Amino acid sequence: MASVDSSEVERNFSYQDNERVLCFHGPLIYEAKVLEKNWMDEPEASGPHYYVHYKGWKKSWDEWVPESRVLRWSEENLQMQQRLKTFYRTNQSGRSAKESDGEGINLGKRRRDAKLEKEEDYLNRPEIKLDIPDTLKGQLVDDWENVTKNQQLVTLPRTVNVNEVLSRYKRFKKEKKGSRELNEDLLDEVLDGLRIYFNKALGSMLLYRFERHQYADMRRQYGETDLVEIYGAEHLLRLFVQMPSLIAHTNMDPDAVSVLSDYLTDILRFMQKNQKQLFQAEYENAAPGYVALSATT
Repeated sequence: MASVDSSEVERNFSYQDNERVLCFHGPLIYEAKVLEKNWMDEPEASGPHYYVHYKGWKKSWDEWVPESRVLRWSEENLQMQQRLKTFYRTNQSGRSAKESDGEGINLGKRRRDAKLEKEEDYLNRPEIKLDIPDTLKGQLVDDWENVTKNQQLVTLPRTVNVNEVLSRYKRFKKEKKGSRELNEDLLDEVLDGLRIYFNKALGSMLLYRFERHQYADMRRQYGETDLVEIYGAEHLLRLFVQMPSLIAHTNMDPDAVSVLSDYLTDILRFMQKNQKQLFQAEYENAAPGYVALSATT
């Protein structure tokens, strides 16, 4: 991999050589050690990268990863690691008959049941790449700071919830392309699949620790109401960050991955274009009692 001379760009590395870290590999998180760091300057690999060794794995699995896949070794990130493990263990052992019959993003008959695979098989899976617009990256940063640093919460239930965001996107596509050009059945499959992914992933993968009590309150108040009717664009955007890793562990063929990637990218553009209408401008300050309760768990 190519590197850039330090005189050309200011290098800001968040992690150092020999640092103990956590690192995404597929949808799961593993303990790793930073062996080297370098600033890459290639079309598909730019910015800070780290050469990591996964603890307990053979050296042949050592690899260069972008900074976005590396996490600080912290209690909160270790908890997220455990939540992901639990989520996938539960998802594989407790699938309902309805799910096994193909509920989700199947894109015709090309999608098979999602399953965890051996790492060798994973590396041969087609990769889905999502370019998140810069303004939405900023949205993610603000979202993280509001919740984890400022102890603020998204007001729930959201008026413009996930279901409404996706419904607006569908109306937008129909108006733009017209009924003759739009494959409405395929569009519905993609949107329904996103709703299913969101409902399954929200409680296990998409929440910060400070939001856990709010989530429990929502479940008590609204019972079995789908989470896409309660949460909004803020948490949907978090799902999009996870989608490449989630899709990498399904048996989707390259054509299906390409179609899905195009749709997800287009939805992100729609969210960017309508950012002010879809995202909450000001998060609410958590009550003192809520802050105290969150600090004890």
